[in-house]
Amino acid sequence: MHMFRMPSAKNETRDLAFNRKLPRKNPCVRTLDERFIRILKIFKWGPDAEKALEVLKLKVDQRLVREVLMIDVETNVKIQFFKWAGKRRNFEHDSTTYMTLIHCLDEAGLVGEMWKTIQEMVRLTCVIGLAELSEIVRILGKAKMVNKALSIFYQIKSRKCKPTTTTYNTIILMLMQEGHHEKVHEIYNEMCNEGDCLPDTVTYSALISTFCKLCHHGSAIRLFEEMKENGLQPTSKIYTTLIEIYFKLDKTEKALGLVQEMEGKGCSRTVFTYTELIKGLGKAGRAEDAYGIFMDMLKEGSKPDVVLINNMINVLGKAGRLEEALKLFNEMKSWQCVPNVVTYNTVIKALFDSKAPISDASLWFKKMKTDGVVPSSFTYSILIDGFCKTNRVEKALLLLEEMDEKGFPPSPAAYCSLINGLGKAKRYEAASELFQELKENCGHSSARVYAVMIKLFGKCGRLSEAVDLFNEMKKLGCNPDVYAYNALMSGMVRAGMIDEAHTLLRTMEENGCAPDLNSHNIVLNGLARTGGPKRAMEMLTKMKNLKIKPDAVSYNTVLGCLSRAGMFEEAAKLMKEMRARGFEYDLITYSSILEAVGKIDEDRILTGS
Repeated sequence: MHMFRMPSAKNETRDLAFNRKLPRKNPCVRTLDERFIRILKIFKWGPDAEKALEVLKLKVDQRLVREVLMIDVETNVKIQFFKWAGKRRNFEHDSTTYMTLIHCLDEAGLVGEMWKTIQEMVRLTCVIGLAELSEIVRILGKAKMVNKALSIFYQIKSRKCKPTTTTYNTIILMLMQEGHHEKVHEIYNEMCNEGDCLPDTVTYSALISTFCKLCHHGSAIRLFEEMKENGLQPTSKIYTTLIEIYFKLDKTEKALGLVQEMEGKGCSRTVFTYTELIKGLGKAGRAEDAYGIFMDMLKEGSKPDVVLINNMINVLGKAGRLEEALKLFNEMKSWQCVPNVVTYNTVIKALFDSKAPISDASLWFKKMKTDGVVPSSFTYSILIDGFCKTNRVEKALLLLEEMDEKGFPPSPAAYCSLINGLGKAKRYEAASELFQELKENCGHSSARVYAVMIKLFGKCGRLSEAVDLFNEMKKLGCNPDVYAYNALMSGMVRAGMIDEAHTLLRTMEENGCAPDLNSHNIVLNGLARTGGPKRAMEMLTKMKNLKIKPDAVSYNTVLGCLSRAGMFEEAAKLMKEMRARGFEYDLITYSSILEAVGKIDEDRILTGS
């Protein structure tokens, strides 16, 4: 079913307001006597300026008002003159004089006075056309006065002033720019109900972008197909948005198919298109293809920007191609691209991911500061995490102090890494102190930091403290996430409280927190170790019926349980099933099964059975 009818052949007359600019401060239109302008500048608006009008025989009409509002004098002078003119006998302001003043007030940033002027204009009988309406909506939207813009739109509309496609586009673009994405859908439905107000390419582009931001990918794809059926040609921006959507949905071939469609329609790829292709192919694990796209872009003579290069460095870094990532950084100058904080962050992260010497990350951090690029909170978080993972907790703690000295707010990510690092070093008290410090500095802590602390308490046998933290989260309105539940279940399994962990798994689902595969594997591990093979097999069977299917860890956990119980026939069946699903056996478990089977054979030989 189509959301819109096919557009009629007649061309819609577009409003001139969409990109309309009233001339201001332009000497070509300034027909005022220079003496009057000097008087206004010296004496402001008052009896002297009023007398000058009479002496110079300047007729007070709409043209004169517009010209006075366009000259370079104080905004307050213009407001006083505008009000004075409005009280003159045989004179009335029209939409052009109001719009000129509104532009002046907008430029001066006097939003309160501007809103009063707009309200006054709407109240009076002067005709407000669609051009003025679109411009008022645009100005109010820019001033973050979205609700007021909508209020004006509906007031004018109620006067039987029928909005056109362009008017609706202005509203939709304003809502998009200010992040009111849900309201866009409402306006779009209203536009559809107008009957003869059909969407154009601008409408489709705005709607598809909005649905992409809201993750309503199906709706965006339907609109894309529909606009083509309605005879409208998608722009590069629309194609790029759809390419982004297909990559998000892991439909790589569909995304690449759109690139071919673009080329077939003579629609050129932009730097944004190339960026989405590189980012999407990198996410799909196709670093070589992403690099090929980058090289094709250079061969075609297109120039990369810093965002594209940052994405390419990120893809190469994650693929372990550190040398090429660093080479790309060094070539940035040749494309007149200046590395920004994101570029340096991406390089530093790539160094840690590639297991490069720690000194390299420190040198890049120094280089960043030498080059005049100010590190961000995220820079410090990357370094702290990298140092903690390489057992350099003291260095990480010094960086946390530096963050504080630089005035950065406490970073939950940095604290997570440090608490984890201190936990691995069995410095539990130091980790606990750091956690308390974060709560004191922030007044609260994130669900992820709570999860790390709960996991740490569970590991060191302080389960009651882990439970207390979990309950504290709920009291503070910080809803436990999947990581917090998993951390507590893991602690319970370590303490031999298998049934309690199993109950928590069910509670988690009841509370609307979807368990992940790790949640099920934690409980499965507990059952396999203490609940016996029967309960472990029952849970594995149950997992097979879930959306999240068992993985190699799940199967190996149960395989180990069957091996310890001497149930080799069942183990052999499970191994066959694992092979069919493409999972590898755990070598330790497999060796123990072979060893156990060998012992049974020896026993049989010795007993003669």
